[in-house]
Amino acid sequence: MPPGLRREPAGQPVDTFADPPDPGQALTLDDIVERLRLLKVWAGDPSYETIKDRINAAWSEAGRPTGELAGKTTVVDCFRRGRRRLNSDLVIAVVEALHPDVGYVTQWRQAMRVIGGETTAAAHVRVQDELPQDLAEFTGRALELDRLRSTLQRGRHDGGAVVISAIEGMAGVGKTQLAVRAGHLLARERPFEHVLFVNLRGFHPDPAQPPADPAAVLDGFLRLLGVPGHQIPHDLPTRAAAFRGRVAGTRTLVILDNAADEDQVRPLLADTPGCITLVTSRRSLTELPPATHLTLDAFTAEEAVVFLTQAVSGTPVGKDPQAPARIARCCGYLPLALGLVIGHIRGKPGWTLTDHADRLDERHHDRRLDTGVELALHLSYQRLSADRRRLLRLAALHPGEDFDAYGVAALCDFDLRTTQAHLRDLRRDHLLQEASPGRYTQHDLVRAFAANLAGDEDPPAERHAALTRLFDYYLAAAAAAMDTLHPAEAHRRPRVASPATPTPVLTEAGTARDWLDVERAALVATAARTATDGWPSHTTRLSTILFRYLNGGYNNDALTIHGHAYHAARNTDDAKGQAHALTNLGAAYVQIGRFAEAVDHLERALNLHKLSEDRTGQARILTNLGIVEARLGRYRRAADRHGQALTRYRQAGDRTGEARALGNLGFVAARLGDYQPAAERYRQALALSRQTGDHVGEASMLGNLGDVEVRIGHYDLAAEHIHQAMTLYRQHGDRDGEAWTLDSLGILHTHLGQPTQAVEHHQQALSIFRQAGGRDGEAYALNGLGEATQAAGQPSRAVAHHGAALGIAADIGALDQQARAHAGLGRAHHTLGDLDQARRHYHHALARYLDLGMPQAEQIRAQMTAVGETPAADAGSAERQ
Repeated sequence: MPPGLRREPAGQPVDTFADPPDPGQALTLDDIVERLRLLKVWAGDPSYETIKDRINAAWSEAGRPTGELAGKTTVVDCFRRGRRRLNSDLVIAVVEALHPDVGYVTQWRQAMRVIGGETTAAAHVRVQDELPQDLAEFTGRALELDRLRSTLQRGRHDGGAVVISAIEGMAGVGKTQLAVRAGHLLARERPFEHVLFVNLRGFHPDPAQPPADPAAVLDGFLRLLGVPGHQIPHDLPTRAAAFRGRVAGTRTLVILDNAADEDQVRPLLADTPGCITLVTSRRSLTELPPATHLTLDAFTAEEAVVFLTQAVSGTPVGKDPQAPARIARCCGYLPLALGLVIGHIRGKPGWTLTDHADRLDERHHDRRLDTGVELALHLSYQRLSADRRRLLRLAALHPGEDFDAYGVAALCDFDLRTTQAHLRDLRRDHLLQEASPGRYTQHDLVRAFAANLAGDEDPPAERHAALTRLFDYYLAAAAAAMDTLHPAEAHRRPRVASPATPTPVLTEAGTARDWLDVERAALVATAARTATDGWPSHTTRLSTILFRYLNGGYNNDALTIHGHAYHAARNTDDAKGQAHALTNLGAAYVQIGRFAEAVDHLERALNLHKLSEDRTGQARILTNLGIVEARLGRYRRAADRHGQALTRYRQAGDRTGEARALGNLGFVAARLGDYQPAAERYRQALALSRQTGDHVGEASMLGNLGDVEVRIGHYDLAAEHIHQAMTLYRQHGDRDGEAWTLDSLGILHTHLGQPTQAVEHHQQALSIFRQAGGRDGEAYALNGLGEATQAAGQPSRAVAHHGAALGIAADIGALDQQARAHAGLGRAHHTLGDLDQARRHYHHALARYLDLGMPQAEQIRAQMTAVGETPAADAGSAERQ
């Protein structure tokens, strides 16, 4: 024990720490781990076994299956430095086990979201259903290829055993090309039914591009295998099981390229006979299930010479017959280095291989380079024009995984046509790769090399200016896209000056939406970079500009960007920026059903807005607080909040906000059964939304009006309004609004006696809600599925859906959906003949509906009578006591 550190009895906090460590100061995963270690000491340093037992006790009480409980090893891993990924849910569970204070746990959740610029980046991954192109000049590796084929043949002879091969070796040694070549050879011998390929980004040089999240990879794999989005499970274990089930009995090839570690790979293993998995990694993956492990070294001298001479067969050798061998030796026999030198040779017509060998010897002697890769990169770099060298260096500073010509033009201050030409030429020289049409990326070694050169050759002021131009471009383009999609809220967004560099034309809604979708990952990375490296006002403005887009279903990205904005504003004492960021964070927490955290952020923001007398800011917060109250079933308090918001919007002359406040008042009235007043509020709000050009507000009012019309039996009118809402939401890329509208369509079809269509709509809504993390919407969609399957004569399925809805609703405190779930369970059990269960659930439903003051209470009374139960007049009061 260090001197001066006094430990109290086990389980008691030590006196050395007056307060537990503050996670909000963490900037990296290692910082998080260090604070977690300090928290463990503060909490009396309980054993890992004790922490594990506390976590599992809490999880078991919450209904988590035994198979998903934590193991001691996984708990210990949370305290291990040097991790590139952390299980956020488990870290939060550890914090709760050590210090179960709600406010403190909230701080940790927020810190994990901020560090999770990484978490969000990990969720962005590209998967392919075909192999990358094979290299025509591939040579060598005969022993390794023979070993891979022998492994496959042995698997066949063993009755179709699972075949896993791990290809390990240093960077640049050709692991990916070997795996791709093996895949092409195997496919030619006997075609596969499915081919899946993914770059897991295990060792990307940019911290903003962390290893890919296995859950995101599985989501992509399942979609490529034909699984509809709404059928993809939410949690990792179930998703992995669905993947194994989908490929079972098929001949499938899976290539997992550039893996970080066994934990990243294990959920992605097909683990079923007939499926071949090839894994490449710089690490030794010895803990994988029984597998063939190939350690790939550099080419042999002979292989390297064959590879080189085949690729440049048209180039004369010159006076030294050993020139090819000298070139290969200078490249360290590494395939990547040889490939880059081959590009250099092809670009020097008139030179012999002897000339190139002499030049390599000179370079090696003058610069004393230790690796063939660095030497080859220097050679390729030196033959570039000055502008292309500068572009390669500055592109390495881009915070995103890939980039387009507009972003690079901003970095370099080039015109668009020049930039596009340079990008095409660098791709031909193998210094850039085309990630998708018009978008480029750099091999991780090239990026690291170029970034180091930027540090050496470009003064700090020039690098800062380049990044400022890039961030200015992203601000301006995002603002232009948002002005096109959401013109009615332009007055709430900061005005951004037009950048001095080219920008795309984003005046059409489809183009604007597509730009935001494609650049979303880069915008998240930009928020992280600007918040921590000296552009705090860019972060806060980007958060405000993107609010409405992110609020449309991109909740994880919203939490990340708004979280970075809050920290940037707090670190610069920007009270206005803090207020807006806290408001945006609160709205994001509302979207995902974390209402306690939402209220905490919103109330802090309200205090700041009151100090500045910002009426529109206050109104926004009151609106969101009213939404929380409504979702918790406190309708009278919700109406009060929305009424206050309406007053402030009118005082501020904000007609867009006024329309939304009127719509929220209509929602409360509808929940209480006052359908005609609710419809009138919606019509007023609809007219205002159309006058101001608030298309998303218009869609919301149309959808709400349709919901009321369903309740009063005006089905044709309801269908017309709901479909109009759907069209508007889809035009503006609002995934959250689309999900709620799909849920409304499901309810409509259930009322129309069309349960098959209802089930389809509810499943589509459920898929979007789960992807976005909207647990409140998930409960609605599950209850809708329960009602639709009950109407379809499938009471057992109804029990499953309502049971799942009840669990989520209880977890987030949504009393109306709890009541709805109990009512549905009562009906399903009644149909199944289990009258005791039916009575129990009807009793709970009646109590909650009476507490809420909702009209469904009378329906439940009638249903209770049908199962021989006489409801007590004071059932609601009894429930409250």
